[in-house]
Amino acid sequence: MLRVGLIGLGFMGGMHAACYKAIEGVSLTAVSDAVSENAEKIAREHNAKVFENALDLINSDEVDAVDICLPTYLHTRYAVEAMKRGKAVFIEKPVSRDLEEAELLLKTRAETGANVMVGQVIRFWDEYVWIKEAIDSKKYGDVVSVVLKRVSSLPSWAWNGWLHNDKLSGGAALDMHIHDVDYIRYILGEPGEVSSIARRDENGSMTQIFTSYKFPGGVIATSEACWDYPPDFPFCMEIRVKLEKATIVYNSAESVFAVYPNEGGSFKPELNTVTLDNRAGGNISSLGGYYNELKYFVERVSNNKPIENATLKDSVESLKLALREISAAD
Repeated sequence: MLRVGLIGLGFMGGMHAACYKAIEGVSLTAVSDAVSENAEKIAREHNAKVFENALDLINSDEVDAVDICLPTYLHTRYAVEAMKRGKAVFIEKPVSRDLEEAELLLKTRAETGANVMVGQVIRFWDEYVWIKEAIDSKKYGDVVSVVLKRVSSLPSWAWNGWLHNDKLSGGAALDMHIHDVDYIRYILGEPGEVSSIARRDENGSMTQIFTSYKFPGGVIATSEACWDYPPDFPFCMEIRVKLEKATIVYNSAESVFAVYPNEGGSFKPELNTVTLDNRAGGNISSLGGYYNELKYFVERVSNNKPIENATLKDSVESLKLALREISAAD
């Protein structure tokens, strides 16, 4: 039984706790949060021990793995300590706020050999998993172009409003857009040319970004991220992949997932989706993708196997690309 200590029990931490309850072979044994009510609530549900100090949780012999769902600017401090203590570590995305911290994480991992995974959850989202497999199999030929979109109203669940401070979160470009940045690297590799334009609010926080990519071989892609649409505007993640012999479309807001072969007609791919209701709030109704990624983490760590998907190295490379886009936009 893998014993997990969870640090940060807000929106994302609450979702992770619910997933651990549904995954076999894992026990949430320790929790820590700056808001004591959050920690006590989750502790009661899981019969876990509450640590007022997160470093004490990391140092506890009752914990085998540490899951860090803290605000981005706090990831590095606690991840480094957990690695030094010989713990397996799960870090929520984005892996860090800047490259200096990212390099420290890589250095510490190299020194300790810790098993580290980053929460680039789209790699484990059923529709995106199916699309990746379709691309890799070349069943419909090579990729011609890709269009990605991730949009929502302004997120309101962040502790002390930290998400809306660019210096702490990186704004929509780093916190939200990083999902599609990572996925586009996952399916197409590193882009050659990158061009971006963005919009910032009156406080200087980046709230919307548009990026165009050009890949070796002539493949092109575009992506939009925005998180300040009107309050009742529905969250939507969307991807459209044009291949040589078909086009694949997924739109979460419209519940559309379809393949359109060039010869005509369409069909909806069959998925073995795990339905796990989200009661933690935010803009996701089902925790299926989060369940999938944490199940992978638990299984790899429990069986002493290295993390091979959503690795620390890969996530740092995605951070580099996102920061490159922010620089280009500015």
